[in-house]
Amino acid sequence: MAKKDPMEMPVEERLKTLYQLQTTLSGIDEKRALRGELPLEVQDLEDEIEGLTTRVEKIQNEIAEFEQAINQKKGEIETAKASVERYKSQLNDVKNNREYDTLSKEIEFQSLEIELCNKKIKEANYRIEEKKQELAESQAVIEDRRQALEAKKSELDEIMEETRAEEDKLKAKVKELESKIEPRLLTSFKRIRKNARNGLGIVYVQRDACGGCFNKIPPQRQLDIKMHKKVIVCEYCGRILIDPELAGVKVAPVGAPEVKKTRKRAIRKTQKEDETPEVPEAEA
Repeated sequence: MAKKDPMEMPVEERLKTLYQLQTTLSGIDEKRALRGELPLEVQDLEDEIEGLTTRVEKIQNEIAEFEQAINQKKGEIETAKASVERYKSQLNDVKNNREYDTLSKEIEFQSLEIELCNKKIKEANYRIEEKKQELAESQAVIEDRRQALEAKKSELDEIMEETRAEEDKLKAKVKELESKIEPRLLTSFKRIRKNARNGLGIVYVQRDACGGCFNKIPPQRQLDIKMHKKVIVCEYCGRILIDPELAGVKVAPVGAPEVKKTRKRAIRKTQKEDETPEVPEAEA
């Protein structure tokens, strides 16, 4: 049997199929709503762990740089000490005061270099201790966040496992219904649904009003909706409007009198009615 071209479908059939699609999509939304904020919480935890991991790597690089600087300063100290020893040995061979002063200044300069390098090493060691403490704290936070992430993922997987079969069926039905709808109309419906707060792209008329924004619909427009001759959208919210009868929804007619249960009022007799007058006894 040849597949019916969506373009050749009457408007009534298009609207009916579109409403079925909306109902199916709303069913998927309900399944996803069961997950609550879990997907966002999982994503936030993953982002936080990624940020903390980057921070840990940065701290480790800083510690490595400080350790490298310490090794460099230690090398400079050894070089300065060797120079001091050499200059001291040369003092024994000086021939005049000028050479003596020059060597003394060099010895003093190299001694100051050694002191400065020791100071830099001390500062670097202090910074390393700070960074190690910061590293330990960050790693502890990462471990805590990873445990929380595992718990959230486990909870999310459990919920998804419960709803996966039903959600897959609904998704298959969505594909089937979408293939029956004109591409241009389907694109418009998806755009309307995306912009709608409650995800409703097509709604039926309720009490002479739009079922999405609840604004009143003029009588002539309501008549056009019931005729099913063309696709009509709400002039306020832009949602596609459909007749309740076509949507398969039973709506009570506007102005129908409400059936109230009659309650029998208990008739209470007054004391005067209840009390019978006493007849005086005749005297003998």
